[in-house]
Amino acid sequence: MFIATLIAANPHEDGAENAACDLLAAAGCTPQDTRIFGNGRAIDIHFENELDAAKTALAPCLDSCDLFVQPAAHRVKKLLCSDMDSTMIAAECIDELADYADLRSEVTAITESAMRGEFDFAESLTKRVALLEGLPENTIEECLHERIRAMPGAGTLIATMHGLGCFNVLVSGGFHAFADPVAAGLGFNQVFANRLEMHDGKLTGRLLGDIVDAKAKADFLEQALKARNIDAADSLAIGDGANDIAMLQAAGYGIAHHAKPAARDAADAYVTHGDLTTILLAQGIDEDQWLIIPER
Repeated sequence: MFIATLIAANPHEDGAENAACDLLAAAGCTPQDTRIFGNGRAIDIHFENELDAAKTALAPCLDSCDLFVQPAAHRVKKLLCSDMDSTMIAAECIDELADYADLRSEVTAITESAMRGEFDFAESLTKRVALLEGLPENTIEECLHERIRAMPGAGTLIATMHGLGCFNVLVSGGFHAFADPVAAGLGFNQVFANRLEMHDGKLTGRLLGDIVDAKAKADFLEQALKARNIDAADSLAIGDGANDIAMLQAAGYGIAHHAKPAARDAADAYVTHGDLTTILLAQGIDEDQWLIIPER
């Protein structure tokens, strides 16, 4: 048995449920039980037969809602691994740091190219960090205070998943100097990120240790599964760029959130209309189960 979930930014119009069922039936997917929840924003349709056929049949709905098609089993996840920059927070930290050094345009150009998958992430990160040589260390704290804000719904997503027993991991190609406070503020259980080298109160333009690239992100997910004896089908990954693709594909369900085309194409589903609480509805978790965290 499979479930198709259509989630709109606002309550669905009358007839949306029947229209979706008709599309599934025409594709031979045999719709069965349905449910409207999430204050009218979400529609669940249980169906039989081809998952891929259902995705294709319901593709016209993507203009007005986010679509999630998945097996009914293992729907509520036990492990969540998420990217940080432009996923859990509304910024690319290295671009914001570069702005303090009047180098934003140079660094952003490299960031965008890397996120599109146009060249190696490790190489791009090394080049970007090198441009920050000499930046005062206290700029990081200033940047955190002035520019780093959680994505809408991030706090509620992580708090709710934690309350349901999920282990939440922040896996970032960014830096521990940002990821650690972000993870603490949102309630993540574990953090993996890169470390900036400092000397005499300034950035040296170098990194410490191995770079957290696409392979490392997927490896961290698999290590977390093994450490907690969790089946891969019970895991969820969230990301937005090419560096997240391996992690999205290694998880039981990969969701691209307001993502670059490469990540969106590689994921099982993607969010374009809603905020991060959409991922709760995608798991069938209704609003009366949410732990609401006010936006800051």
